[in-house]
Amino acid sequence: MKKVLFVAHVVKRHFMLFHIPYIKWFKENGYETHVCANNDYENKEDCNIPYCDKYYDLPFQRSPFSAKNITAYKELKKLIDENEYDIIHCHTPVGGVLTRLAARGARKRGTKVIYTAHGFHFFKGAPLINWMLFYPVEKFCARFTDVLITINKEDYDIAQKFKAGRVEYVPGVGVDTKKFSEVVVDKEAKRRELGLSEDAFVVLSVGELSKRKNHEVVIKALSRLKDKNIVYLICGQGDLEQHLKNLSEGQGVTVKFLGFRRDIPEISALADLFIFPSLQEGLPVGLMEAMARGLPVVCSKVRGNVDLIEDGKGGYLVGTDDVDGFAESIDKVINEVKLCREFGEYNVQEVVKYDKENVEKQMANIYISL
Repeated sequence: MKKVLFVAHVVKRHFMLFHIPYIKWFKENGYETHVCANNDYENKEDCNIPYCDKYYDLPFQRSPFSAKNITAYKELKKLIDENEYDIIHCHTPVGGVLTRLAARGARKRGTKVIYTAHGFHFFKGAPLINWMLFYPVEKFCARFTDVLITINKEDYDIAQKFKAGRVEYVPGVGVDTKKFSEVVVDKEAKRRELGLSEDAFVVLSVGELSKRKNHEVVIKALSRLKDKNIVYLICGQGDLEQHLKNLSEGQGVTVKFLGFRRDIPEISALADLFIFPSLQEGLPVGLMEAMARGLPVVCSKVRGNVDLIEDGKGGYLVGTDDVDGFAESIDKVINEVKLCREFGEYNVQEVVKYDKENVEKQMANIYISL
């Protein structure tokens, strides 16, 4: 029987979010499916990967300097050599590097290796250390890659300089547009549940409470607006929660920290504006979901975001640290109702190309080509 191996850093926060449709595809096409990743469930027994025949828990660490990655590499190489996989598909920076190095011998015996870059750590505006550290590693490992998949145009252009077998552009991991466009919700009841007044203007962000997601700039921008009937909802968890709470109180901004949520489609139906100020992205699912809901967008002008939002059509693009720019853009959306509606309609049409069905078809064609 043919065998495929999927490799990534973690299960819960990566495989379960992005890769089940592809494991399913291989299973339905006669492959024995193996998954290799760190079990990041709080209760390890909760780790149950659909369509997976064999799961290997290896101690991958996010930091490339962790000694545990040496152990993971040795175990991974043994696994690859023993199983004689037909295809290996690896993801995430550390998982991608270790897998491609471990599979060098297997490639000589016919194994095909795919690597999906979900956003290179080197990008326009990235710190010089990122370019010095990660660029040479990715360039070196590309020579051990049969197909290098990029999910945004900036990464695709960079990858053209690498010596991979071939470079493909696939528009993200796919988003369930119908889940957001067709959601049915009792808006009055949902507003009461979240403690929102009927006439409040609702600004929504989805993302972990981290420096990378840059929620600070939104809070500071909202503090500069004359309209104080604005509520900022943030769905996500993270180490900066208390800092952001203190900042919002100090700035006199109404922010509701909703934590991890399973009802994002319903919350999106209440929102008037989606705001996404990240410092860096690959191709953000949260932004695509907001587009599918038909929300106007104000977001940072960074890689990934600029693939999705065209300034002045689906919303506004603003510099990551431009507090005044965010404030002015939010104010325009609040006061220009017709334009706001046009932005939302444009986004609904634009996001279709990123729908999961289209992405899954492209991935299936890549798999078949190997």
